[in-house]
Amino acid sequence: MRVKAMNTPQKIVGIIGSYRKHGVIDSLVTEILDEAAKQGAETHKIYLTDYHLEFCTNCRSCLQQPGPERGKCVLKDDMESILDELDQADGFVLGSPVNFGNVTAITRLFLERCVCYGYWPWGEGPKTRHQKPTKKAILVSASGCPALLARFFLGAIDGLKRLATMLKARPVGVLRVGGVVNQKTELSGQTLRHARRLAHRLSG
Repeated sequence: MRVKAMNTPQKIVGIIGSYRKHGVIDSLVTEILDEAAKQGAETHKIYLTDYHLEFCTNCRSCLQQPGPERGKCVLKDDMESILDELDQADGFVLGSPVNFGNVTAITRLFLERCVCYGYWPWGEGPKTRHQKPTKKAILVSASGCPALLARFFLGAIDGLKRLATMLKARPVGVLRVGGVVNQKTELSGQTLRHARRLAHRLSG
């Protein structure tokens, strides 16, 4: 179990499930992390596309291992190193654009690999290894449709909520951006100010 020393800066990690660097999702996550850094947090961004991540095969080997720590995956890729860092974090900014109504495929791949935080022995019902969330998360999505419609008809935020749950975090803020119709969509001042305000919820 991680024991955090007094006066140690909070560590906030941004996880970007976009295929485009410097796009809308990247810009929003960066804005939130930059504001968190101004509040004294240590921040880091993880672009999922930079890592070698295998698909979960649903072998359930990780789910058979008892104890409070995540189960060990049999796949040999970069997932373990990412999760080692996330286990040491105090909060997350989870971002994915909307592809075909939901999070991107790489975000979903990452979510499925986080099954290792569960516990599901053969012949029993599924359980979680932790009873209460100990961390915080901001959820960020962007889509071509208006943000209000995205709230009711798209599933990206639900997918990011599941990811937050698996990472022992509770969502403390959501940022949806709609009307992203080209690669050069500019973010409004209002959106950027909202992103900065959300950053304060991670340290509050």
